[in-house]
Amino acid sequence: MDILRYAAFTADPAGGNPAGVVLDAAGAGDAEMQQVAAEVGYSETAFLVPAGGGGRFTVRYFSPKAEVPFCGHATIASAVAYAQRHGPGVLHLDTRAGLVEVATSVQADGATTATLTSVAPRTVPLAADDLAALLAALRWSPDDLDATLPPRVAYAGAWHPIVAAATRQRLADLDYDMAALSALMAERDWTTIDLVHRESPLVFHARNPFPPGGVVEDAATGAAAAAFGGYLRELGVVRPPATVTVRQGEDMGRPSLLTVGIPAGDGAGIAVTGTAVPIPADDVRSGAARS
Repeated sequence: MDILRYAAFTADPAGGNPAGVVLDAAGAGDAEMQQVAAEVGYSETAFLVPAGGGGRFTVRYFSPKAEVPFCGHATIASAVAYAQRHGPGVLHLDTRAGLVEVATSVQADGATTATLTSVAPRTVPLAADDLAALLAALRWSPDDLDATLPPRVAYAGAWHPIVAAATRQRLADLDYDMAALSALMAERDWTTIDLVHRESPLVFHARNPFPPGGVVEDAATGAAAAAFGGYLRELGVVRPPATVTVRQGEDMGRPSLLTVGIPAGDGAGIAVTGTAVPIPADDVRSGAARS
């Protein structure tokens, strides 16, 4: 396979979330894709299989340990990688979560930007017992929470509990029980935990523990950002149409910027926009870009 490596949601390969990208994985089986993802070592690698032309692909996403139904940062990375080889336009991606369309464009400064539109988002209550177990695994207390942003479980291709910290410092001091959190997430089929803090009405900071994938934390999580956009709309936190900025990865030393477009209409998909850049070969060899 021709394996590309991109950093998503950043213009700097030292920032963002690294993703593996295989633009033509035709003929590859599950075991081979899982092995490649493990060898790449990033939080996800995307495998695209052409599906009849017209920019349509079947896409599979694998973390080093398991397949996930949808991954936002690997989608952005894949679309940018494709656009840089074949020109900008619209890709139609058949994921295990459903059809996701991604539009790419080239900016005045030469950067290639991609915008994915998620499947229809959903938000459900987070059971009290699950919240208690989640807080225990995070080593947080109920007093650490922002009462204006109630905990929920949100979906826009994958399920993510959303838990809001009352202070930026609480978010910065992330030190969770990896084994306990991993077991809880496996039981509940949660992909990442979306921990957020509201800086202002339209600016949020986020951290995303991802122990089921074999990494401590994601530096940028497009799927969680899309789910969070649906959460904000459903709970009336923002008035759509609205554009929200999510800053992620800063506490990891890999700053990422995700722009979340929230349209009106309960069933409308959430737009997540970002750029991506190739990771230099020297960084790949040194392991500097690994999650």
